[in-house]
Amino acid sequence: RTYVGACSNGSRGVFSTGETASNPYYSNILDYVTIASAGNATDFGDLTVSRREDGACSDGTKGVFGGGYNGSATINVIDYITIATTGNAIDFGDLTVARSGYCACSDGTKGVFGGGNGDPTIDYITIATTGNATDFGDLTANREAPSSCSG
Repeated sequence: RTYVGACSNGSRGVFSTGETASNPYYSNILDYVTIASAGNATDFGDLTVSRREDGACSDGTKGVFGGGYNGSATINVIDYITIATTGNAIDFGDLTVARSGYCACSDGTKGVFGGGNGDPTIDYITIATTGNATDFGDLTANREAPSSCSG
């Protein structure tokens, strides 16, 4: 798969969605690896919506996957998982703008989503509590496929 989102709790890395080589081209698959052990990924569960180019972040307990492209439109759906336990994702809320190809990062409390589809919007969520994203502000310019980091 390509265009994959990812998050971690420090022990387990979870990879989301992506574009597959065959039809259907968009995926709702979640896979995980145990970071300390070499080996192939294992099925974690599924997101609520098939997509690619989503953004992901975590607070160390909960992993959050937002937005993406589902083959016909960009979406604003945010899903979450509990990283330590496998299972299907649950609806978290919505981004303020439907988008794909953007970045996400977290300070361990707040998740921030920025850019994508040539859009300068920055959204934030409080990862511990579900709900819709809130407008944080704008990037200095429209960005497609930016990168992010946090401290």
